[in-house]
Amino acid sequence: MDKKRYGELPYEKFLQKGAESLTDAELLAILLRTGPDPGPNAPQAHLDCPALALAEQVLALPRGSRSGLAGLPFLSPAQLTKVRGIGEVKAVRLCCVAELARRLSLSCRTQLPAFPDPAAAASYCRPLFEGEDGAVERVILLLLDSKGRLIREKILAVGTVNSAPVSPREVFLQALKYQAVHFILLHNHPSQDVTPSREDAEITERLARLGNLMQLTLLDHIIVGGANYFSFREAGLL
Repeated sequence: MDKKRYGELPYEKFLQKGAESLTDAELLAILLRTGPDPGPNAPQAHLDCPALALAEQVLALPRGSRSGLAGLPFLSPAQLTKVRGIGEVKAVRLCCVAELARRLSLSCRTQLPAFPDPAAAASYCRPLFEGEDGAVERVILLLLDSKGRLIREKILAVGTVNSAPVSPREVFLQALKYQAVHFILLHNHPSQDVTPSREDAEITERLARLGNLMQLTLLDHIIVGGANYFSFREAGLL
């Protein structure tokens, strides 16, 4: 077999028909370029382009309720390198492509998202709680401008099935870095019981107090569990 053909079929298809003609796997194959020999029983297309077989393995990786290309941003380098033929360089490349796509999507929005109520914020963040393992707690920070529009979302912490430590220092470092005026804190309860713990109440009170000193307003702390949520502001606790 002509080794020059390895990884070149999607590339040639791009030159002949344009990027819009490529499948999701073919787009990833161009980024991966080369991969392991898929074996003698693989389809001819895979024999000609082992990167295509590699790309299809990436698209098939489990990641919560997301699948295919939509799930790529939720794959970590550690997950990607479990695929035979993907090392650290390829894993980092794919993660960077996903992040670039996310930033491009944000920059192309004519109107930044806003959160008029806790339900809107909870709905926006539910996909972010899935990540590579939806069975652990995650803490998400939404940074907002003076009009309450989103500047940046960030996963602050990934913990265990029943805890995820929050660092007030990290919250305010991020807020100052992106020149936020308001912020919303969210975390999930994998048990789907959204009843706040004593620790949840304590960190809410602390962030609100420190935020007031720094002229940064904590608009809400929201606990998400499945389709349910608990809002400290709605409950009159903030």
